[in-house]
Amino acid sequence: MIYSRHVNQGSGLRKGGKLISDKNLRVNQAIRAREIRVIDETGKQVGVMPVYEALRLAQDRNLDLVEVAPNAHPPVCRIIDFGKFMYERTKKEREAKKGQKSIEVKELRIRPKTNWYHTGFKLKRVREFLKDGNKIRVRVLFRAREITHLAIGREIMEKVAVELADAASIEQPPQMDGKSLVMLLMPGAMKGGPEAARTLIRGTKVVVPPPVELVPPPRTT
Repeated sequence: MIYSRHVNQGSGLRKGGKLISDKNLRVNQAIRAREIRVIDETGKQVGVMPVYEALRLAQDRNLDLVEVAPNAHPPVCRIIDFGKFMYERTKKEREAKKGQKSIEVKELRIRPKTNWYHTGFKLKRVREFLKDGNKIRVRVLFRAREITHLAIGREIMEKVAVELADAASIEQPPQMDGKSLVMLLMPGAMKGGPEAARTLIRGTKVVVPPPVELVPPPRTT
């Protein structure tokens, strides 16, 4: 007997009660089409037939009927060992993930009053992060009334972008984020070099959000 359902990831059934799983595929009796085009386990085109005949054919071979092209007319199904199919597919996905490098966003925090000499030391570390393929979020932190001196923050952003122009490009020009001025850099030399970075920073309009006004509670009579 063949057990089936439209399986979701982490659940499902297979012959003998063994668990099977997939996110999108319909297997065995979960196939809804009345007629399907069948490809057997050797890759041979069997032809178009009612789904119940294809299920019987798969059962006789102790295999599964898997819908691989649901949007075709008629839908295409393959007779395969579903457990083996899922194992090989999972193995390929894991191998593909090994070749992918996760990208992190590192943050460089600077105060308006920070001496540029100390910031220079931080930029050396930032260059290492960029070499590793990480993005850099540069954040100038304002406190209290410091936010009225926004020009200082823009000047710091310009210095950072120009200094790192040979290793980083501006992905997101400076903009306000609460009481901070934020810029996002990505790995790769800035196209046009330091002058292009300087021009982009100076040409970006930064708007300081208005202070939140507190509405007094209504008077009670």
